Amino acid sequence: MELQQFHYDNKIVKNFLYATIIWGVVGMSVGLLLAFMFIFPNVTDGISWLSFGRLRPLHTNAVIFAFVGNAIFAGVYYSTQRLLKARMFSDALSKINFWGWQLIIVLAAITLPLGFTSSKEYAELEWPIDILIAVVWVVFGWNLIGTILRRRQRHLYVAIWFYIATFITVAVLHIFNSLALPVNLLKSYSAYAGVQDALVQWWYGHNAVAFFLTTPFLGLMYYFVPKAANRPVYSYKLSIIHFWSLIFIYIWAGPHHLLYTALPDWAQNLGVTFSVMLLMPSWGGMINGLLTLRGAWDKVRTDPVLKFFVVAITGYGMATFEGPMLSLKNVNAIAHFTDWIIAHVHVGALAWNGFLTFGMIYWLVPRLFKTRLFSTGLANLHFWLGTLGIVMYALPMYVAGFLQASMWKQFNPSGSLVYGNFLETVTEIMPMYWMRAIGGSLYILGTFVMIYNVIRTARSGSKVEDELAEAAALSRGGKRKKGEKFHSWLERKPIQLTILATIAILIGGIVQIIPTLLVKSNIPTITTVKPYTPLELEGRDLYIREGCVGCHSQMVRPFRSEVERYGPYAKAGEFVYDRPFLWGSKRTGPDLLRVGGKYTDSWHFKHMYDPQSTSPGSIMPNYSWMIKSKLDKSNTEDKMQTMADLGVPYSEEEIENAQTSMLAQGSEIQDNLYNDPDFVRAYEADKIYAEENNLDFVEMKNREIVALIAYLQRLGTDIKIKTNEEATTSN
Repeated sequence: MELQQFHYDNKIVKNFLYATIIWGVVGMSVGLLLAFMFIFPNVTDGISWLSFGRLRPLHTNAVIFAFVGNAIFAGVYYSTQRLLKARMFSDALSKINFWGWQLIIVLAAITLPLGFTSSKEYAELEWPIDILIAVVWVVFGWNLIGTILRRRQRHLYVAIWFYIATFITVAVLHIFNSLALPVNLLKSYSAYAGVQDALVQWWYGHNAVAFFLTTPFLGLMYYFVPKAANRPVYSYKLSIIHFWSLIFIYIWAGPHHLLYTALPDWAQNLGVTFSVMLLMPSWGGMINGLLTLRGAWDKVRTDPVLKFFVVAITGYGMATFEGPMLSLKNVNAIAHFTDWIIAHVHVGALAWNGFLTFGMIYWLVPRLFKTRLFSTGLANLHFWLGTLGIVMYALPMYVAGFLQASMWKQFNPSGSLVYGNFLETVTEIMPMYWMRAIGGSLYILGTFVMIYNVIRTARSGSKVEDELAEAAALSRGGKRKKGEKFHSWLERKPIQLTILATIAILIGGIVQIIPTLLVKSNIPTITTVKPYTPLELEGRDLYIREGCVGCHSQMVRPFRSEVERYGPYAKAGEFVYDRPFLWGSKRTGPDLLRVGGKYTDSWHFKHMYDPQSTSPGSIMPNYSWMIKSKLDKSNTEDKMQTMADLGVPYSEEEIENAQTSMLAQGSEIQDNLYNDPDFVRAYEADKIYAEENNLDFVEMKNREIVALIAYLQRLGTDIKIKTNEEATTSN
């Protein structure tokens, strides 16, 4: 059979590898800064774009989509060409994929610190960037599918199956979760509200972990681990079971992020059931990966690449055991909203994604530059620094999580909370935050060691951007041969495989989401719950802009400890006008669902200006810029009209009178603030300073802080709860 000569495109792989390393350092550095902010909350004092709430989504997006995303593309572009014996379908599409993805990352790095965010976990970017993500992702899929269709290798290897499932599922998740109605170029409101928004978001959020952080990396594992060990995959049959069971079951598990919330019980229980089932295919993949190294353990002791891979696969096994365990309601009742979840997430991110990426880089760079790795010793040093960093990061966070849960739930014999002040918990876990910061420092130090090693390796080699290869042309033969097993036939039919994978991932989403969106009885309404006033709506947008949802939940669960601490548990009907929902994932500070009326306007003012003055020991940073900044009211009517278009019952008259309404409510809050002598003195000094320096003086009723106070004072006040005395009288 005549062999055809062609060239692999190594340049695109190198570009994605460089981007992986650069963005990895950026994402980890921001994460390390955030870790130190828990210890030194005012380290970026008064700089709005460096505040914790704005930097946190930048950290998660940089690590997930910049670091891990570029690593995925590097690994996929390298392995796909060699598994299919073909150059990528289009060099132009490869370049669009690369530069488009970098543009998305740069736009995220600009907009998130400036406060342009939808606040949805792992999907914070605003609608124009969402559209760009969809376009670039389709370009990637087009390039991948086109390469598959013109391959020279008949059967599709297991890694390719995972790449196909990744492309399809991420596209579906991203499009449906990102549906929103724009107000302007940088502001939109979610197409879903309250409970519905929460379900769609965590259907996306959990499966972003599944199909962006897991399935493509499993594909990379199936390619790079056998290559590095020079051993075949342990079990072909197990890989088939692993693939199909994983992509079918994973998509159902999202509701386990919403246990004991206002989500209907049937949806919660469905999520728990499939989360527990998920343990089996996940561990099947881990076993297949580790047992591929059978007979190569001597090499593991000396080869840093295999060391990284072993810890990565082990980390995957730990995280995928812990995930189903955390989905059990009795465990979730302890872990949710605590630092246990932070530990769980980072075991997966630092070990599974980080170490598999590092191992892949150490394996790829010498081959891309046709040379030897500069220093095995430095690679081993990186391995041990990284491993120690993971341990020192994760273990203290597990301890902190258990400690938080224990302190939150303890009662005195009299029936009162032992630790009634939330800050008592914060003070107790400060040593764990120090340990986390040290662990993160070690991890990033190892990354810098790798960068030096990679640079020296690249300099000692030569650039081979078009690598010569040859393979026989593929003869087409579509019909299933006699005696050929179904899956063997399916492996050479990419269109059929793609269709079946699409069906597998759609079933779970359809069963869970459509009833919640269409069956009104799932979200009962409450007549006393009304839309936000114009000023409260603006205040809520400021709350979103500043990333307050990253530290505060708005979801009181039906536990005695939470009801005693925060007030009556949350009802589904309370959130029907919340676009987006703001239930939160972590309580660095207390829950705010019932905070309305709990404190005076003056207390909120002082708390935002200097949190430690009202809450000694608080690790909340100050938000002094909100005290000084004028509230932008120019888009209020457009915001209300957009909300009305989405179903919020704002009348035309309410929209037309928005400015008058805001002035009236703002004036009330300003008058309340005047009751505090300290406020009056500071306010008058501010006025004098403005006059002396010829500055425009902004009345307090027109400042951002007043809108935020209006929103906070509204929270939880729509639900009228009878006291025992009132209940007795009415009976």
